[in-house]
Amino acid sequence: MPPTLGSLVQHSALRLAVRAGEDGLDAEVRWAHASELANPVPWLDGGELLLTTGLKLPVDDADRMREYVRRLRSAGVVGLGFGVGVTHPAVPPALLAAAREGGLPLLEVPRPTPFIAISKAVSAAIAAEQYQAVTAGFAAQRDLTRAALSDGGRQALLERLAAQVGGWAALYDLTGAATAVAPEWAARRAQRAAAEVRKLAARPGPASAVVGSGAEEDRIELQSIGTGRLPRAVLAFGTAAALGTAERYAVQSAVAVLTLLHERSTAFREAEERLDGAVLRMLVSGEPDHARAVAGALYGGLLDAPLRVVLAQAPGAEQKVPAALLADARSAAARAGEHVLAAPDGDGLVLIAADGGAALAACLAYAREEPGGRGDGLTLGLSAPTGPSSADAAYQQAREALLVARRRGRTLVEHDDVASGSLVPLLADDAVRAFADGMLRALREHDEHGRGDLVASLRAWLAHHGQWDAAAADLGVHRHTLRYRMRRVEEILDRSLDDADTRMELWLALKATPQEPRVP
Repeated sequence: MPPTLGSLVQHSALRLAVRAGEDGLDAEVRWAHASELANPVPWLDGGELLLTTGLKLPVDDADRMREYVRRLRSAGVVGLGFGVGVTHPAVPPALLAAAREGGLPLLEVPRPTPFIAISKAVSAAIAAEQYQAVTAGFAAQRDLTRAALSDGGRQALLERLAAQVGGWAALYDLTGAATAVAPEWAARRAQRAAAEVRKLAARPGPASAVVGSGAEEDRIELQSIGTGRLPRAVLAFGTAAALGTAERYAVQSAVAVLTLLHERSTAFREAEERLDGAVLRMLVSGEPDHARAVAGALYGGLLDAPLRVVLAQAPGAEQKVPAALLADARSAAARAGEHVLAAPDGDGLVLIAADGGAALAACLAYAREEPGGRGDGLTLGLSAPTGPSSADAAYQQAREALLVARRRGRTLVEHDDVASGSLVPLLADDAVRAFADGMLRALREHDEHGRGDLVASLRAWLAHHGQWDAAAADLGVHRHTLRYRMRRVEEILDRSLDDADTRMELWLALKATPQEPRVP
């Protein structure tokens, strides 16, 4: 049990005497805090036993003492400990009368008892209560795990949980149907929570909610089960009152065990998706050999045939690409015996699919604006067909196509649409020139003072895809000199050249402006 004013009064070593508020001694003490301020409220959190010697209190002013007590009560102070024999030989009458009038428990602290002793007693009692709760929580965890691994499985776990929280427990699928209830008499109560379960199931996890349940006045708490973006199930338990610390540990243990049980069946699929993402990132980072070594024979002919890179982006910065797009692509690939790789890309999604395959067709169909397509306001950029060894270049093509699609307000742009001739004509307007000028102005100002040719160095480095030796040779400088210049570019722009978006924006800004003669 947490400490109370009464337990502190009964603590023989403290020798506290009750002078007012005898009816409030059962109040729980969350902390003991010493303050001589006339208004300590800004430094209080509620639940404190406030300790003072009255050094700065106007103890002879009855009105101000009533206001002092009122402020403490409104701040949630559960009691006032007044140290006598330091500033005042006894509790001042005006303060004592105000405490009695305001119903604030007032404890007299004798001169031999230091305030720190009271603080230590409160801290020790709180620590003991927390230790007991943690110990009970570990015992509950072992009990629930043992039940889940028994023949009873989920049902046995719910029965143990219901006993530990002193109520009932139920497990639901995402439609709101109860798949297990314990004890049996709670089945009807569990059904009443179905609508709230469906609401919680639609929220991103982890999620929880507290609801009521009609005439029984149960306090029903719902907890999502699962580690993904959306829950796999929902746990509910009904109790007569809010849970204590030990009961909360039991619930957390039940959630963890149920999550493991639900996730076990999908572990292999999720591991495969993570491997897909790792192989994709190797490909678009220019590491096809490493991608092949990791992939082995898992992806059939995907890494041996022409492929395309697709970049999808939602219409708003705060929106995400619908999960249904990826689901459609994977379903189509599975039906056709193909493979598709996918991974998040900033606020969008990047996919690699076989050129002319079912997965690619499903992506394009999803984003169509004509009847039959779901649209969702997505914007897609599509690379030209290429082999795995050039997937990094295809990724850049898809990004360029996506950028053009967004500028032109189009749903889909293929790289072939912008690659016939040059991309520069598409950027030849005042808005783009203003963007380019703002992007490069600081670098040009730097170069005008004769401290290095940063603009030309950046252009050469980007043109050679960050290859130091090739770019340095083109510039006629040592690669260490080029590395220094690129660090200066990052410092001046306060942006990292490791970021793909930064490199793309800088390259487009350079392409949108005339190339100036390079200073030898």
